[in-house]
Amino acid sequence: MGAEVARFLLKASYTPEGISGLRRDGGTKRAEVVQAMIENAGGRVEALYFAFEEHDAYVLCELPDNMTAASLTIAIRAGRGLDVRITPLMTPEEVDAVTQLPVFYEPPGR
Repeated sequence: MGAEVARFLLKASYTPEGISGLRRDGGTKRAEVVQAMIENAGGRVEALYFAFEEHDAYVLCELPDNMTAASLTIAIRAGRGLDVRITPLMTPEEVDAVTQLPVFYEPPGR
């Protein structure tokens, strides 16, 4: 079995500058840019969709680790064309594993 990867959901909202670039370049070009960026960071795009709701684009991807995800997010936001948020995702099997980890927690007031 291969090395484990981390999965993430990127939620992006265009700034006014970003919308101008999207109008100029089109969706296909922007999707290619995102795919190349993620692949160059050692990841893989599973799905990319544009939307017209709370966020303008959603990207489901695999990345090597949290540091890579944070680095991509910082680089994208520094470009000022997108406000990006990244959410780490877990598989059902990963949730099974973490629910079995021994953790002691004492609730407040006890």
